[in-house]
Amino acid sequence: MNKKPETVTLWRPIGPKELVLLEQSGMRAFPPRLPEQPIFYPVLTEEYAIKIARDWNVKDSGSGFVTRFEVLESYLNAYDVHEAGGQAHLEYWIPAEEMSAFNNAIVGNIVITQEFR
Repeated sequence: MNKKPETVTLWRPIGPKELVLLEQSGMRAFPPRLPEQPIFYPVLTEEYAIKIARDWNVKDSGSGFVTRFEVLESYLNAYDVHEAGGQAHLEYWIPAEEMSAFNNAIVGNIVITQEFR
């Protein structure tokens, strides 16, 4: 019997432009980072992702979305969890040049759990 790999559930707040690119991947991969974005920040709680999508993405681009996805725990073990301005604001810092490896560690599809306008 095959054992299912251990995964960690993560969330990512995104705006409408990133959503289009995510949909183009078949909801399987986040797009490469832009030159001014050296770090990819998936977060550990849906609440934190909601706060960013609702309070920042909507203000910046008119809409915000919360994504949920599973990442291989064995991949994430190479990274530390960082606190970004409070105990409830926990995130991983994935260097932009490692996005391909990060995307390869995603198990299943990326799903939209919340939408704000």
